[in-house]
Amino acid sequence: MAGGLVALLDDVAALAKAAAASIDDIGAAAGKASVKAAGVVVDDTAVTPRYVHGFSPNRELPIIRKIAVGSIRNKLLIILPVAMILSEFLPQALPYLLIAGGLFLCFEGAEKVYEALTGNHHEAAGATEGQSGPEFEKTMVSGAIRTDLILSAEIMVISLSSVEDEPFLTRLLVLVVVAILITVLVYGVVALIVKMDDVGLALAQRKSSFSQRIGRGLVAAMPKVMAVLTVVGIAAMLWVGGHILLVNIGEAGFHWPADRLHDLEHWFGDLVDGGVGGVLSWTGGTVVSALVGLVVGAIVVLIMHLIPKRKKRAD
Repeated sequence: MAGGLVALLDDVAALAKAAAASIDDIGAAAGKASVKAAGVVVDDTAVTPRYVHGFSPNRELPIIRKIAVGSIRNKLLIILPVAMILSEFLPQALPYLLIAGGLFLCFEGAEKVYEALTGNHHEAAGATEGQSGPEFEKTMVSGAIRTDLILSAEIMVISLSSVEDEPFLTRLLVLVVVAILITVLVYGVVALIVKMDDVGLALAQRKSSFSQRIGRGLVAAMPKVMAVLTVVGIAAMLWVGGHILLVNIGEAGFHWPADRLHDLEHWFGDLVDGGVGGVLSWTGGTVVSALVGLVVGAIVVLIMHLIPKRKKRAD
């Protein structure tokens, strides 16, 4: 009896170890997938705060919560089923989906560069004077969720590409973990960014001179933080978009661009021995990918700006 109990406990322990190993594998795969989607995550974090700009402070967090709920629905109820069906029955379509996503990222990044150089910005989202009320808030939240759908699709497809060789259940669990992790991360950071001004103002109104200095420093720093975040987001979009294009054009059958990028990374890595060579290799590949993303994106921007002009002339 005791021997049977010991054997049962051994089996339970073995199952627990296997389950723990599976959880570790899923966690590691989710972490790897999240890193690959980092460029889109930064862009998502940079884009969302403008949708709550101009609203009263007591509505900012509720609006962010509504957008976050919409984002998780986008990922789990719309994008996840479509991505899993494609990966299971039509995996050869994934490189083409990633190419389309890479083109979109390159276009977004290049358009932001164009706007920065020409000053020709799109009308900013957010409430302006005279715009308020539940209906306007609902409109802004819906617009933010629609934008999130595109960015979330990019995140999920990029994440899926990093675990496409895993079993179906592992892919499913990894994408669920990524969806929840990325949503919490992005909208947690967005909430922190949006409320940082209020924290700074509250500290600046305290009697302590130290608190006042900290508060004024936070208020003064936030525009700079947003500016840096915007620049990092643009660079990340161009880098990730260019890299996605180079790699997945190779996956689709045209290997020359990906092979040249690989050769260039090796060349940079061989310039210096040790860890510095690895850093140079990564930096060289990143810069080249970003330049490719900028050139391709600029071509798409040119085409997108020419089409409306031709229609206008025709009219």
